[in-house]
Amino acid sequence: MRNFRLAMAQTNPTVGDLDGNTRKIIEYIDEARSLGADLVAFPELAIPGYPPEDLLFKPQFVQANIAKMREVAEASRGIAVIVGFADADANTDIHNAAAVAYDGEVVGTYHKIILPNYGVFDEERYFTAGGECPVFVLAGTPVGVNVCEDIWREVGPTNVQRAGGAQIVVNISASPFHAGKRGPREEMLAGRAADNGVFVAYVNMVGGQDELVFDGASVMIDPQGRVIARGSQFEEDLVVVDLDLGAVDGQGADDARPRDGRASGLDEIGAPRLVSVSGPSSGPRPPLPQREPVLYDEVGEVYAALVTGTRDYVRKSGFEKVLVALSGGIDSSLVATVAADALGPENVVGVSMPSRYSSEGSIIDAKGLADNLGIELRTIHIEEEFSSYIATLAPHFQGTETGTAEENLQSRIRGVVIMALSNKFGWMVLTTGNKSEMAVGYATIYGDMAGGYGVIKDVPKLLVYRLSEYRNAMPGRPPIPRGVIEKPPSAELRPGQKDEDSLPPYAVLDPILEAYVEDDRSFDDIVGMGFDEDLVKQIVTLVDLSEYKRRQAPPGIKVTTRNFGRDRRMPLVNRYRPF
Repeated sequence: MRNFRLAMAQTNPTVGDLDGNTRKIIEYIDEARSLGADLVAFPELAIPGYPPEDLLFKPQFVQANIAKMREVAEASRGIAVIVGFADADANTDIHNAAAVAYDGEVVGTYHKIILPNYGVFDEERYFTAGGECPVFVLAGTPVGVNVCEDIWREVGPTNVQRAGGAQIVVNISASPFHAGKRGPREEMLAGRAADNGVFVAYVNMVGGQDELVFDGASVMIDPQGRVIARGSQFEEDLVVVDLDLGAVDGQGADDARPRDGRASGLDEIGAPRLVSVSGPSSGPRPPLPQREPVLYDEVGEVYAALVTGTRDYVRKSGFEKVLVALSGGIDSSLVATVAADALGPENVVGVSMPSRYSSEGSIIDAKGLADNLGIELRTIHIEEEFSSYIATLAPHFQGTETGTAEENLQSRIRGVVIMALSNKFGWMVLTTGNKSEMAVGYATIYGDMAGGYGVIKDVPKLLVYRLSEYRNAMPGRPPIPRGVIEKPPSAELRPGQKDEDSLPPYAVLDPILEAYVEDDRSFDDIVGMGFDEDLVKQIVTLVDLSEYKRRQAPPGIKVTTRNFGRDRRMPLVNRYRPF
């Protein structure tokens, strides 16, 4: 039996922090070397961070990241390293690349071949596709290297590299999270491993970057399609595993051959090439530490994504503390709870801003939440300002019915107050609008939409309730008061107001929104699901007319398959109606 010890380092880079990202990579190289690893692999674009977007149009940025790649290569003494970076060729084309280094030298480079250009991905804007599928003989073992989307294609670079003799395929990735993605992703990887009879090492990024969150959950799969090791979700991790190379079709390192005639036509994908680097390692290795990866269930992974995304956006943006306007409702309660878990309660300030319409129960619930979380609560009454605005506008509103304009004054006063506190003390404001509200425009522009980051911007209302119950079920004192969860949702901008005065029940609204926004179902399809035709017309119209509001909202964490902004990009002026 001959083993290959492979380390997968799922790191949390910051876009543009070339020095910090490189330091972290070198620290993990040192740790992997100390554990006797033959190879350590890092995520896609680990040096510049992902996605670097239009930074790639700056030649000095690309050259600086190449210089850092060479610094990483110099740290590869006695160990092979695979690391993601942005490469530039003689034609000034930019490539999404993986550098392969050994013993202080760059021994080869792989350029990503399949460039995704859908959803949140825009890689054809920046990168030129590669055309070679090299296999590197590392520690006497043929190792194929490819990048993210390359392995999602059923017949792609992995097949070429297997046909070229690879016994291990290492895929370095930056795969953005959405709820429920981990299971199908592992099924796909298991299929690639079993179809090609190779070990597949999938190394995923972790952490938050703007609206995207990466969940890590790196995975090692054997040639039978079985998972033999996993990385934790939403945590940096170093996964080290010993691979029995005899499991690759019972072949030795020099006896790899194509399976099932898959070599036919593969040259169209990329030219195979064998690169000899280093012979088999010898000598004793230290025992591997016992480890248990941290994994979450369906609701838990969404909560962990919100915590990760909030922590990283605030910290990577250079802020220490955040502000949350606490209404005593479930949305602001969940946002404050996520913020306290992400940043520590000492770094969260709640602001209660009651008006004449604020119920006593909501005021009490806001205080109860703050007490349960251990966060500071400031109370700033807005009645005087509200009355002043009403008096000032009275001559101009004369002869009209009191309505939304007067109601929204309260929200806009609160926006002014909380942004003034932000300006004064340098604290980021976290907005509290959920996806259901943002979809239909049930939010006040320049009011409750004012802020720096939308924690639950992509969380439908029904999921807000599930997340709140999930967090309350964690060990310790439940942070969100029962009254918050059980009372009917209300903006409390007029006497006795309830959300259902303006919207259908969320149990009806959310499935319609999911069908129209996330699944792109037609009007007839949605009506065919059993929903009232006039109601569907109303909701679809509200979604389409609210695009201008959403375009002015702060960024927020993507947790669904299709979020507003990066995934769903609609024109602001749009007269098309699907009915």
